[in-house]
Amino acid sequence: MTLAEARALFPVLERLAYLNAGTFGPLARPTLDAMTRELAADAERGRQGKEYFERMLDLRERVRAALAALVGAEPVQVALTASTTDGCNIVTAGLDLSPEDEVVTTAEEHFGLIGALHASGARVVVVEAEPDAIAAAVTPNTRLLALSQVLWTSGRALPVRELRERTGVPVLVDGAQSVGAVPVDARGLDFLTISGQKWLCGPDATGALVVAEPERLRVARPSYFAQSAYEPTGAFTPRQGAARFDPGWTPPASLCGLLAALETRPEWWHDRARAAAGRLRELLERRVEVVPGDATLVAFGHEDPAGLVARLAEAGVVVREIPGTGLVRASCGWWTSDEDLDRLVGAL
Repeated sequence: MTLAEARALFPVLERLAYLNAGTFGPLARPTLDAMTRELAADAERGRQGKEYFERMLDLRERVRAALAALVGAEPVQVALTASTTDGCNIVTAGLDLSPEDEVVTTAEEHFGLIGALHASGARVVVVEAEPDAIAAAVTPNTRLLALSQVLWTSGRALPVRELRERTGVPVLVDGAQSVGAVPVDARGLDFLTISGQKWLCGPDATGALVVAEPERLRVARPSYFAQSAYEPTGAFTPRQGAARFDPGWTPPASLCGLLAALETRPEWWHDRARAAAGRLRELLERRVEVVPGDATLVAFGHEDPAGLVARLAEAGVVVREIPGTGLVRASCGWWTSDEDLDRLVGAL
């Protein structure tokens, strides 16, 4: 598949320089077609019967296996979620943290992570997003490191596996801006969240949570999928593996769409995204102050970020503001062309 052929899969790219996969990735035609077929089948045959439910359960396992393979995990370690926020809440609730426990995080995390930390009841220790500062904040009371692999504000990567090894403290990794954008290996990580609708270009409300040792995390938010057997009191026998943490039903059309999205990626997807982000940094550095970054998010300062985002939208360039930071953020994916980048820079 060439870049031109890859871009032809995404209808939105016919009109826009779409540089916002860090929020929502573009939807490809194969993804839309898979979802449409499934919805049409539901309408025609009805969502009923043993065959229907068995097929849906099989779809769940196919998605589980595909996401596991994407990050070097085993299917038994993967729970299907609706978002990275889902995953963060599953972990923090299941750890049964107390006010005497500490969780170390950084000042550049998304609310999807830090909101779950606050709700856990533990003492949240916030430090600069620097490896030495994170390690130095660890005390005998630290139960968890909660970190983004790629910071949503700047695209800077944190050495999450190295910090896990250095501190000996379990790590919850927010993979919202890494999985699908850069190569990710879940091995050596205790918990890793995955977003389906961002860099993987899947449907809304899809994602996953990788749990290295599922039996060591309590099921604090049981759904019907949590159990293999249950009593009238609600007592239940957990399912094997991380499937016990599945928070609920995922629409079959969404499962089909996510599978199609995962199958659409070319072999060179990471290389192209990295090259596009590098070129954009070079182009922007001649005009604005660019925040140092390592991944496929490119952030730069502006005196009126919201106004600039609106003006760029009028010019057919889709980026976003990072509220409260004075930054504008562009997302470069494997579908991003040099013309997209020139269009952004030319519109500044």
